[in-house]
Amino acid sequence: MTPHHILQKRITTPLGEMLAARSQVGLSGLWFEGQKHHPGALDLPVAPWDPVFKALETALQGYFAGAALPPALLAQLDPVGTPFQMEVWRALLQIESGQSESYGAIAKRIGRPQAMRAIGGAVGRNPLSILIPCHRVLGADGRLTGYAGGLERKLALLQLEAANLGG
Repeated sequence: MTPHHILQKRITTPLGEMLAARSQVGLSGLWFEGQKHHPGALDLPVAPWDPVFKALETALQGYFAGAALPPALLAQLDPVGTPFQMEVWRALLQIESGQSESYGAIAKRIGRPQAMRAIGGAVGRNPLSILIPCHRVLGADGRLTGYAGGLERKLALLQLEAANLGG
């Protein structure tokens, strides 16, 4: 899906290096180094000056310091996926910071109560880590389940958001 991306930038976070990509519309990728489904090296210009990347860096600094991600940044997301994946990713955006949902709850919300395995596949293919909050999806029993960026990062993100709510 590289043709969708036009620029890239590496970003340092407390949880490791991330690769950001953008399209003509907005942010199209944000992956932790070494995560599953990482696109690998992108043959794109590196653009540290790009205003979308500058806004992303500022938003991530704020997020890791306890602030919410700005709605204006989230309005610029431009992931590429199948219609089903897009539907799941839209559902993930409805999970509030500090909250979590099960795969089954998401399946019911999108009107596909039997599609939990497919929901898991779509969650795992989320190309915008942190921004589309796939880390907020837990197993039916509340246990941590797979996270493309690693369970230790998933736990860290959940703990950060809980602490920011005073929980």
